[in-house]
This record gives sequence, structure tokens and C-alpha cells, in this order.
Amino acid sequence: MKKIIHTPDAPAAIGTYNQAVEINGFIYTSGQIGIEPGTGRLVDGGMKEQTMRVLNNIDAILTAAGLDNTSIIKLTVFLTDLEGFGHVNDAFRSYFGDVDFPARSTVEVSGLPLGAMVEIECIASR
Repeated sequence: MKKIIHTPDAPAAIGTYNQAVEINGFIYTSGQIGIEPGTGRLVDGGMKEQTMRVLNNIDAILTAAGLDNTSIIKLTVFLTDLEGFGHVNDAFRSYFGDVDFPARSTVEVSGLPLGAMVEIECIASR
């Protein structure tokens, strides 16, 4: 059975979707952009700052599901400029620390909601 995951500690959906859905022990997050949960606005700064905010938003969703970043098995990263790839890697090193990195795909796109530079969707497992 499908379970909807929602937390006030991550940004509310800006469209017709949920923050995450769990089914058969897997958690699928919707794409997260660098929105501050309290303000609903993009964080100040560049690619690294937005990526850190996105990862913190994903972390809040996983926490609501009773998980943490060690449960992440795959991330899909959407960037508006692949020149920022190094900044994303820096943010990942800060966020994951000594945890084994998950699988990841990165795709350059022509645009993202609200003018974001990065969007990340996550698959995690119990």
C-alpha cells in the first residue's frame, strides 16, 4: 500500500504532487529545489548553497519517514548549467561525509521551477 510522506520541515509542494511516497519499503521523493521551508523562497547564493538546501530538504523528508542519508540508494540531479558540477560534488561531500555515496545521475536542463539552479530527486530504502 502506498503511503504519503509529508513534513513541515521541508518545503510544501508548489504543484500537484507530494513531497514523497513510500511503497514496498522504498521512498521516492519528488524533485526538491533550494527552497527554505519557512519562507518558500530560494536560498541566497549559488549552486553549492542551493544544493546544500536541497539535500537538507531531502534529509527532512527522510527523517519524517524514519530514515537518514544512509538509506539513500539513488539520486537524480538536474542542473541548469553543468559548469556547476564541481559545486554539487562539494555539497555532496559536505552532506554525506563518511557515508558511502549513493548512485547518481546528473542531467543538464534548460530551466527549473522558480529559477532554481539545481533540483534533486531521491530514492531511499528501508
